[in-house]
Amino acid sequence: MAHEVTLIPGDGTGPELTEATRRVLEATGVAFDWDVQQAGADVMDQFGGNPLPEQTLESIRRTGVAIKGPITTPVGGGFRSVNVGLRKALDLYAQVRPCKTYEGVRTRFDDVDLVIVRENTEDLYAGIEYEQGKPETVELIEWIEAQGGTLRHGDAGISIKPLSVSGTRRVVQFAFDYARRNGRRKVTAVHKANIMKFTDGLYLRVAREVAEENTDIEFDDRIVDNMCMQLVQRPDEYDVLVLPNLYGDIVSDLAAGMIGGLGMAPGANFGENASIFEPTHGSAPKYAGQNKVNPIAMMLSGMLMLRHLDEAEAAERLESAIADVIREGASVTYDMKPSRDDPTAVGTSEVADAIIDKMGARV
Repeated sequence: MAHEVTLIPGDGTGPELTEATRRVLEATGVAFDWDVQQAGADVMDQFGGNPLPEQTLESIRRTGVAIKGPITTPVGGGFRSVNVGLRKALDLYAQVRPCKTYEGVRTRFDDVDLVIVRENTEDLYAGIEYEQGKPETVELIEWIEAQGGTLRHGDAGISIKPLSVSGTRRVVQFAFDYARRNGRRKVTAVHKANIMKFTDGLYLRVAREVAEENTDIEFDDRIVDNMCMQLVQRPDEYDVLVLPNLYGDIVSDLAAGMIGGLGMAPGANFGENASIFEPTHGSAPKYAGQNKVNPIAMMLSGMLMLRHLDEAEAAERLESAIADVIREGASVTYDMKPSRDDPTAVGTSEVADAIIDKMGARV
C-alpha cells in the first residue's frame, strides 16, 4: 500500500530540491501517494495574502506526514515564518537534526554522529515581545525597575522566555524515546540553569526527573556555552542533545558546521499527530531555477521520513547511495567541490540521477 504524504515544494530553490528528492524517494521502490500542497511567498497572492493556506494544514492533519522544501522568511518585516506557523498550528514540539559526517565532505572533524533534539514551541521563540516605547513596554520596565533592574523608560524592547514543566517533560521524554529506538547510548540536557534559575532551572530539574524514569539510557547535562566548547573539542563524547528552543537553534547550526554545513543537515519536526521533514537551510531565492543548489540535506530528510514510515531497508539503501556519491565526489554540486568554481560540478537534478543510479546498482 502506498504511503500518503503531503508534498510541499516551497519557494525559491525549494521546488527544484523537492523534485530531486521526490525522484530519489520513488527510486527506492517505496510507493507514495503525494498530496501536493503549497506554502510560501510565491503563492501568497493565490490565497489572499496567506503564505500558509488552511488547505495545506488540513492535508498534513489528514496524512500525518509531510516533506517540505525550504520557504523564504523575510528579515525584519513581511509575513511570519511559515516554519514557525506550521510548528504552532500542528504542535510540532520536537525538532530533530542529525549531524553526521560523510566521507568526502570537507570538514575539520571526523566521525561526528550527533542528534540535536530541539524544543520547538516555547522559550524566546514563543514570540512574546514588547516593542520599545510602547505604553505596555514602559509599564513592564517600571515593574522591572521596581525589582532592582537598570532599564530606562523608552530604552528597551523586551522578550519573554516561557519554559513549562509539560513542554520540557515531553521533549526530554521524546529524546529518550528517540535514543532508545535508534540504538543511541546517551542523552545530554543542555541549559543555562546557573544563571536563569527559574526557567532553565525548571528545564534542568524536569530533565533530571525524566532521566530517572529512563535509566536504561545514560544521562548527563551541560551548560550551553561549555557545551559549544566541548562539541568542537571532543564531539565523540556526545550522542543525543536535548535543548530549549533558542539553544537548540544555535547549537544545531554549530553541529551542522562540524559536518560540512547546512547543505548536509537534514531535519524533522514531530508532534503527537503529524511529522514534517525538511532541510534546515534556507531557500536561496537568488539561485531559483538555475539547477545549481545542493539537494543532499533534503534527500537526507527524505531518508529520515522513510525511517519514520518504517521503511528501514529503503532508508538504508538511500543513505548508502548518497554516501557513495559524496565519497566519489564526481556528481556533486559546486559547494561540495574542492573549489567552488570547479567546472566538473553538476546540478541539482544530476545529483539525483547519480543517487538513483547507485540505488539501481544495489537492486
